[in-house]
Amino acid sequence: MGLSTAFTELFGVEHPIALAPMGGSAGGALTAAVSRGGGLGLLGSGNGDQDWLARELPILADEGAGKPWGIGFQSWAIDDGVVARALEHDPAAVMLSFGDPGPFAERVRGAGASLILQVTDLEEARRAVDLGADVIVAQGTEAGGHGARHGRSTLPFVPVVVDLAAPVPVLAAGGIADGRGVAAALALGAAGALLGTRFQATAEALVAPATARAIVEGRGEDTERNRVLDIARGSRWPAKYTARTLGHPFLDGWRGREDELAAAPHARREYQEAVARGEIPALPQWAGEAVDLIDDLPPAAELVGTLAAQAEAALARAGRR
Repeated sequence: MGLSTAFTELFGVEHPIALAPMGGSAGGALTAAVSRGGGLGLLGSGNGDQDWLARELPILADEGAGKPWGIGFQSWAIDDGVVARALEHDPAAVMLSFGDPGPFAERVRGAGASLILQVTDLEEARRAVDLGADVIVAQGTEAGGHGARHGRSTLPFVPVVVDLAAPVPVLAAGGIADGRGVAAALALGAAGALLGTRFQATAEALVAPATARAIVEGRGEDTERNRVLDIARGSRWPAKYTARTLGHPFLDGWRGREDELAAAPHARREYQEAVARGEIPALPQWAGEAVDLIDDLPPAAELVGTLAAQAEAALARAGRR
C-alpha cells in the first residue's frame, strides 16, 4: 500500500523515511542503500571535508541506482564554497543543521535543490520558515549525537513545529528506531521520520565494529547528553549543542566539570594519549535513547522496507481500535 505523504511526494520516494546525515558515518554506501530501499539517503558530510567527499561521492554514484539523495552539513562548520561544490553533484536536497543556515539557503534553492533545515527549538523553527525551507526536521533531545542543550522531547516538540510550519512538511527526529516510531511521527502530523542511531547499526555504516556492537548491546539509560567529550577531543562544536553518547571512561571522570576540563590542557592531552593507546574509542559512541530497540546489523535497504512495513502495521492496528 505504501505511506504517501508530502515528503514522499516532494522527493518521489516510496517511504516517509530519511537517513540522518551523520557526520562521517553516513557515507556513500549507506546513503545509496537507504535511497535504494525507498527512503531518502542523506550523505553525512559534516564540515564538507573534500577528501572525504572525494572518496564517498563516487560510491554513492555507483551504488545509488539513480535514486534521489541529498547531503547534510553542519551550518556552523562550513562556508559558501563547501555548499557550492556539493551542489555541483546535483543532490536532490541539502540539509543544514546546527547554526544559522541563512548564508547558504538562497544558494541551495537557487540551484534547484530542496532545502531541508533541522531545528532544535522554536526560534530555529521560525527562522527555517522565514528562510523558505522546503522541509523542516524537528529534532527532539532523545536523538543521538548533537542536539539542543536545552531542547524539548520529540513527542511535544514535533506537533508544535508542525503547526508553526504548516504547510511545510516536517520530519520528526529523535528517539525513533523502529516502525512504531515512524507511525508515531505520522500521527503527530509529521510527513515522515529522520533516523540516525538505527542506521548507525547497519551493514553499510562507517562505524568501527566496536561501536556497532555497543549500539546493539546498549540501553537508553546508558546514554547521556554532555559536552565533556567535545571539550576533551578539542572539538569546536558550539556550546549550545551537546551530544548524546553511550558511556565513556573520560566522561565518568569529568561529568559536571566542563569548565574545569576546558581550562586543563593536560587532561585533554591525556584523552588524546588514551585514544592513541587504544584505551578509549577514537570517537564518542553517539547513540539515542531508542537504542534498546536495536538488536541487529541489517543491510540498510532491507531495513527501510522493514521500518515502513512496521509503520503501516502499527497504523492499521491503531485504526482498528
